Amino acid sequence: MCDTFVKITSNKLIFGKNSDREPNEAQAIVRFPRREPTEKTLQCTYIEIPQAALTHEVILSKPFQMWGAEMGANEHGLVIGNEAVFTKISFQKKNQGLTGMDMLRLALERCTSADAALELMIQLLADYGQDACGGYRNRRFFYHNSFLIADRHTAWVFETAGSHWVAKKIQGHYAISNGLTLDGGYDRISPQAEDYAKARGWSKKGAPFSFAKAYSDWFYTRMSKCKLRRNYSTQAIQNNPGLDSLSAMQILRQHGDEPENEYDPSHGGTGNVCMHSTGPTNPSQTTGSMVFELPLDGSTPIVWLTGTSMPCLSVYLPFFFGGKTLLAPDWPQPGSKPDESLWWQAERLHRKIALNYARGRQLIVTDLQGMQAEWVQNVAGKLSHQATQDLDDYSAQALQQYQNWLNDTWQKSELQQLPVRSRASLYALFQYINDRKVDLR
Repeated sequence: MCDTFVKITSNKLIFGKNSDREPNEAQAIVRFPRREPTEKTLQCTYIEIPQAALTHEVILSKPFQMWGAEMGANEHGLVIGNEAVFTKISFQKKNQGLTGMDMLRLALERCTSADAALELMIQLLADYGQDACGGYRNRRFFYHNSFLIADRHTAWVFETAGSHWVAKKIQGHYAISNGLTLDGGYDRISPQAEDYAKARGWSKKGAPFSFAKAYSDWFYTRMSKCKLRRNYSTQAIQNNPGLDSLSAMQILRQHGDEPENEYDPSHGGTGNVCMHSTGPTNPSQTTGSMVFELPLDGSTPIVWLTGTSMPCLSVYLPFFFGGKTLLAPDWPQPGSKPDESLWWQAERLHRKIALNYARGRQLIVTDLQGMQAEWVQNVAGKLSHQATQDLDDYSAQALQQYQNWLNDTWQKSELQQLPVRSRASLYALFQYINDRKVDLR
């Protein structure tokens, strides 16, 4: 499950995404500099394809074990986020295609604009298809993909069902979740999409064609509660004409209309934008989150990334293009088990707090809000100087500040003595099982 939105105001573009995946699927923040590859082929998650002559600098948030990425941006101001969508088109399940995450990263590495990214993704879909498992431990989790693609000048929503697709240019704002959204009014559609659906009785002859209605799988789309989450995101960005990074972060931290001091993760579900896994009917959790701020005047873009799960218990760290922060081997990437990476350092704290959310959150929320406000204010001051080295140094400082805070907070007696609020709940059991799987106790 995931949620993605974009809003274009008079002076900036704000793009936000939560990536919801399996609870133990650590998500890495990575930076790959611009390069001219010498190798002829490129190994993606499952298949090998021809390599490009030039790849652009990208900053990504990606599942640690995948080649592709859930979300990210490149040095030219191109930003993309993807969503799993559930359709009537079946899979061969032979892992002979590209994942949606592969297509996203390929577009960011190879394109300089939203229009070019759309064209490339259409071609990738035609050349390789998307018969590729998108799960981690769940090797039966195959799905198709939808995308929001944006730059300083243009934004697209691009939705797929097998080899079929539809695209619409965005005016003002748009939000997507885990369901197809495009009925009529689209700008482009694949040549056989309408005929294929009508031949199977998914669209009535003579009636206006709806890509979403024709191709959506009713059961899984409904179970995902994508409409509920999409409506929440849409209303939130509509109701905030001056949407900025801080307010976008707040949207991604929300659990619906319930006050934070009354929220309990054991009562959550697929209807929450900030998702907490609650058991077999909702095995997904928000494992990474991003806000991308792109000034339309050509000024420096900011990539705000959590690099951690549960945005409601996280801060967004600032990153900039042209720097060295996040480059291996200085920046430890997470693996399948708890380690010294940022993601796993934060995860033990998050899971401890989640078992007594209201009380545990109160122990950290003031610190989190203070750090976030400090970083946003300091970044705004530094952007006026446009010094890449200064910005990159500040990223490293913020990262170190947050890691120190995580270590200090974990050692506090108030946290270690935090009682479990509902030990008998299904949520507590599910969290215990997840902790045992990775020895996070």
